[in-house]
Amino acid sequence: MQNLLNEVVEEVVKRVKREAFIEVEASGRHVHLSEKEVESLFGKGYTLTKLRDLSQPGQYACKERVTISGPKGSIKNVIVLGPCRKETQVEVSLTDSSSLGLKAPIKQSGDLNETLGIKISTEHGEVILDKGLMIAKRHIHITPQDATKFDVCDNEIVQVKVFGCRPLIFDDVVVRVNENFKTNMHIDYDEANACGYTKESIAKIIKK
Repeated sequence: MQNLLNEVVEEVVKRVKREAFIEVEASGRHVHLSEKEVESLFGKGYTLTKLRDLSQPGQYACKERVTISGPKGSIKNVIVLGPCRKETQVEVSLTDSSSLGLKAPIKQSGDLNETLGIKISTEHGEVILDKGLMIAKRHIHITPQDATKFDVCDNEIVQVKVFGCRPLIFDDVVVRVNENFKTNMHIDYDEANACGYTKESIAKIIKK
């Protein structure tokens, strides 16, 4: 009887969390490559190797790794995410950017205007980009149904309180609405460390 009661309580808690809060994910440094850059780095006709699915539908981590280099240093073993994009994009944290000797701008993913150049290399080849390096603006992926539930719209800027051992309210969080998304908030590792992030972390949207 007690086990059944525990299961019921656990299910109720899960439902309450789904209705009132959103899940939080921490995203490490990574690279999105165009088909052109894939061939330059790995060889003509090369196809990226899918390793595992990511939380967002259609997105996946690849087996391939690259090195990114700036004026002051390099970062090895940077994961490549698939599928290929129209333009190559490199996403790092503020700490990573400092290690490279660069001051990467904070941009929304996909907006490469005024982003920085970066060198990407493998044992098979290298490319020197004139743009693409950025610190991703913290954001929420959200379905249209959840956007209605939480009363937010595409490209709206909100505050978000992340709960955990170091609760923290993040400002300037962009909402991105798409029917193909899974609802969750993305922060980088610098932000994750600041709020004591764990895989169980949840957050609440605060309307401005």
